[in-house]
Amino acid sequence: MIQGFSTWDILRPFLLPLPFHLVQVCSPSEELPRLKSGPPEASALHSPQDLFRLFRGHLDLPNMTQRIGFPFCWLIQRLQLLRLLPLGVTCHAVFCCLLQPGLEGSDSLLYLSCNRSNQDPGYCEREIRLASSLDFWTLSSENLIGTFWHRLPVLLTSGYVSPAPMLPVDPVKENYVRKVKNCIFSMAFPTPFKSRVRLIAVSKEVLEDILDLDLSVSETDDFIQLVSGEKILFGSVPLAHRYGGHQFGIWADQLGDGRAHLIGIYMNRQGEKWELQLKGSGKTPYSRLVVSDDGVWRDQFYSGNIVQERGAVVLRVAKSWFRFGSLEILAHDGELDLLRTVLDFIIQEHFPSVDVKEPNRYVDFFSIVVSETAQLIALWMSVGFAHGVCNTDNFSLLSITIDYGPFDFVPNTSDDERRYKIGNQADIGMFNLNKLLQALNPLLDPRQKQLAAQILEGYPDLYYTRFRELFKAKLGLLGERKGDEELIAFLLHLMEKTEADFTMTFRQLSEITRDQLQELAVPQQFWALKMISKHELFPAWVSQYLLRLKSNRNDSDSERRERMTTVNPRYVLKNWMAESAVQKAERNDFSEVRLLQQVLQHPFQKHSAAEKAGYSSPTPSWAKDLRFFSCKGKWYWLLNYSSRILMHFPICRPSGNFDQVIQPLENQKQNSVMEVEMETMSRSTRL
Repeated sequence: MIQGFSTWDILRPFLLPLPFHLVQVCSPSEELPRLKSGPPEASALHSPQDLFRLFRGHLDLPNMTQRIGFPFCWLIQRLQLLRLLPLGVTCHAVFCCLLQPGLEGSDSLLYLSCNRSNQDPGYCEREIRLASSLDFWTLSSENLIGTFWHRLPVLLTSGYVSPAPMLPVDPVKENYVRKVKNCIFSMAFPTPFKSRVRLIAVSKEVLEDILDLDLSVSETDDFIQLVSGEKILFGSVPLAHRYGGHQFGIWADQLGDGRAHLIGIYMNRQGEKWELQLKGSGKTPYSRLVVSDDGVWRDQFYSGNIVQERGAVVLRVAKSWFRFGSLEILAHDGELDLLRTVLDFIIQEHFPSVDVKEPNRYVDFFSIVVSETAQLIALWMSVGFAHGVCNTDNFSLLSITIDYGPFDFVPNTSDDERRYKIGNQADIGMFNLNKLLQALNPLLDPRQKQLAAQILEGYPDLYYTRFRELFKAKLGLLGERKGDEELIAFLLHLMEKTEADFTMTFRQLSEITRDQLQELAVPQQFWALKMISKHELFPAWVSQYLLRLKSNRNDSDSERRERMTTVNPRYVLKNWMAESAVQKAERNDFSEVRLLQQVLQHPFQKHSAAEKAGYSSPTPSWAKDLRFFSCKGKWYWLLNYSSRILMHFPICRPSGNFDQVIQPLENQKQNSVMEVEMETMSRSTRL
């Protein structure tokens, strides 16, 4: 018994039969097996015997056996039952396609039909309609925590079972804070709000392009219950991830998902796997916050001043939430077999260019992580982004930007030593990669350790190469010319000295003509450039810049400006914009939240409403003293549309040392997100 429920009560919602995908054993030239009726409700399952009867009665077996033979159908049914019984609480969705084991969650509106125009025998075309409800839309956790049983049907039908290992779950099912060992996940259910919740914002692109859901689904009660943690879908086994990490340079031991729940994996119609995670969704065994019956207590600025705020939950998606700390905790606790298992899983799932059977696979894996981490941090720098908390537990193994905040532009104030200010990020990347290598070292032989160390030594060159490429593109420079680095550094120096706006300086360079620059009479509309033009060295920089532009072959001024506007955003999420939206939201006015969402979906395009709101204007006087905005805050609508721009960050006046971004690294041996905002209509219990 768990929380007053019997084992069968817990199992029942997860054991939905999946006849839709059995059609793949049929010839594509034949009609699909027909259901006798619609898919059964979970409430129809009262016992394991009901489940068995359901498997036998739900499909129109006579029609099916005419084409594939009754014995085979009989075998399929029993394989499903055999597999489900030993799994216990499981995710049905990965099993929903017996002959497609890679399918995690799915929209059961998926069906196969014969492509009459294609003459290749056996060729089928997958047709998918966007789901208009969550009735048949499923998630799966089984790719992470399943067992051999979910591969048995594949073994019997194809003779091959994928070698990807399964990741162990904490055997302790009670949800209390503790030291966890010998597992990767702990089962933990979200804590629903006590009061009514309201949907504030949703990404149409994520819903339709990633999750195969029609936008209208977001208006349903089921969807609101899902994203607020109140409803658990078929196939979902909510999990909290165990990891450790170095925080501010010091080993912090066990950390983990202290208020987050991985609710499952969805595979969409493009074959992409996406992990769905609720953030701010309640207590887990890794919680490190104070529990209150009076709402949310939070230290927004990490200053010791804890205040009560309205609760919020965000549903966010990523290809994976594994981070450097996922491996560090295992190495630190001496769980080397589990470390090897996790690494092999991550490699097979997310690093297709690495052969999981190769002896040097961990070195190859590390090489990719080093390269892509260097690329990521260079991208941060190209938009003036300071992550804020570059701890190893916040660095993704897939080199995507996660868990940023309190983020800021120069200087970052999340730590007194200013360890994570923007000019230090490349060095911190090196430090974190070194800690990752230390976690891998127990699995490497002496030669592999030497190779990995050499790879890490190449990190500075990788970073500077990408940094130079990005900033050359921001300035519209083509080809390679001596002095490009000096030209970039010169401009950044002028920006620092004049406290120019980073975003608008580069954007206005994208819009101003060569003739206007040549005259040194910068129009008032280019206010950021006009600020820089007051510096006595501005004419010298302009002269060098225009001379360099002349070396661009077959390049007109209009082509240069068009090219630059595609890499220099006009809008980013500045502190004052976020603060303005938050203040309105506190009064239940979410208009600016939705405006920001709309604008930041297309940050390179001029938007009339954004112009009217002053989003491309100088920072208002009332916002001059704003410190930073934390994405771990009460409002989780801060959107990250990585397909359009790396991120949409608060970029205000630079006041740090820009020269640091191109100086040699000091310690060379040393994060498409859907974010959905839920707010309580009254005070509620939440971590």
